[in-house]
Amino acid sequence: MYIKIFILSIVLSLNACGNTSHQSDAAKQIQLSGAMPSPMMAFQQEPAPIPEVNRENYANFKDNPIKNVTEQAVSTFSIDVDTGSYSNVRRMLNSGNLPPHDAVRVEEMINYFTYNYPQPNTTNPPFKVSTEIAATPWNSKTHLLHIGIKGYDIPKTNLPAANLVFLVDVSGSMNSPDKLGLLKSSLKLLTKQLTARDKISLVVYASASGLVLEPTAANQTAKISAALEKLTAGGSTNGGAGIQLAYATAEQAFIKGGINRILLATDGDFNVGTVNFEALKNLVEEKRKSGISLTTLGFGTGNYNDNLMEQLADAGNGNYSYIDTLNEAQKVLVDEMSSTLQTIAKDVKIQIEFNPTVVAEYRLIGYENRVLKREDFKNDKVDAGEIGAGHSVTALYEIALVGSGGERLEKLRYSDKKATNSMKTNELAFLRLRYKAPTANTSILVEKALMKTDIKTTNTSDNFRFAAAVAAFGQQLRGGKYLQQFSYQDILNLARQARGKDKFSYRAEFIKLINLTKSLSSK
Repeated sequence: MYIKIFILSIVLSLNACGNTSHQSDAAKQIQLSGAMPSPMMAFQQEPAPIPEVNRENYANFKDNPIKNVTEQAVSTFSIDVDTGSYSNVRRMLNSGNLPPHDAVRVEEMINYFTYNYPQPNTTNPPFKVSTEIAATPWNSKTHLLHIGIKGYDIPKTNLPAANLVFLVDVSGSMNSPDKLGLLKSSLKLLTKQLTARDKISLVVYASASGLVLEPTAANQTAKISAALEKLTAGGSTNGGAGIQLAYATAEQAFIKGGINRILLATDGDFNVGTVNFEALKNLVEEKRKSGISLTTLGFGTGNYNDNLMEQLADAGNGNYSYIDTLNEAQKVLVDEMSSTLQTIAKDVKIQIEFNPTVVAEYRLIGYENRVLKREDFKNDKVDAGEIGAGHSVTALYEIALVGSGGERLEKLRYSDKKATNSMKTNELAFLRLRYKAPTANTSILVEKALMKTDIKTTNTSDNFRFAAAVAAFGQQLRGGKYLQQFSYQDILNLARQARGKDKFSYRAEFIKLINLTKSLSSK
């Protein structure tokens, strides 16, 4: 017995010596930086086991209700260019599981796809608004109001210099090929798109946080890749400390007039340090005043915190994407690099005022956690969403015209039908948008009247029909409350007819996803 213990002690001593002698350069750099205790200490620990119980976190929300125009004629919401919900739902479906209702945010499903909306002719305003109104595919007695916003594009070669901080979670929960492994490959893709004038820093966090790579010219791809490749996972997750160090690093390398952004790559499983949800949001909201944006890139399964990832990106004037495959990383970080990195308009709000003599009822499809109070529209202190270069944003309303038979609410006995002049009886609704330039504090107003004559009876666009198919798919995944008898087969037929131009085959993939879901579901 004593001999065995003696031999074991020798083996442990040799292992400890080996670990010390082979300490990575990245770990030494953290210790030399003096920023915080080295998170590489956590890397030496045994990796945390992959959770067997599904602990994924999704915020609960209810579908937007139907509104009576005589009671509430005005609808106000913040735009949203996040796409994380779609790729996350795709991951679940491809694994053979229907997603929980709260994982499905319909607006993120719709906005995952690009639409060939007209491009703006100038940069003032920095986007162009287009609308289309036609019969609702799932209800012939109602109409869909389709609002499309297209931002002006900037080729990757014309982007301003970028100061990017990769904030990487190296805690034990990231020890998986679809987490830290995929994360490394994804960030390497982005690095290869940058040039010598761009800077990349690498901050990591686990039990503690540290600076692995000081601001480095992005053309030093071998050095950056080597720093990423040395990362291993271990320890608990102190995300709050990592966020603070990332902002400090970004401020140190700040490029005036350039892109200054943190890319937080994690499964969102923060469990030590600042773990309070609202406290983390408040931290990011305060830090965004420095002119540094925060984008979140989600990875992994089992303990994924979708709620935190989406809300942190919103608070940080950034966008949220879920990376389930290297192809998704290619889409977000390479093909759509300009829209991911370069903001062209911030705090973008939409307000629709429906004409009660023409429209009886309406409901906004999606954007449930983006709904604003009416008075928030003119209040420039109220935060809203950002639009990136080349981004397209889509919003859909299902509306019931007066006397159409599509109304779902009981009529009011004492409703006050005020007379309006003949000009306004020709208007269906009035659209208002507010936005700020990226560095401005005062919003600019854009207005547009929507006319009854805009309603189409035939020849709807591929944009209209495909967005309707995605909206129907998302609603069906959430229970299909307003879809009547419109089935997955009906959605499949609609999407096939509206595929249109499909440069990267994302629409073709969506059609396959509907077909798979049809097999997984009883609807």
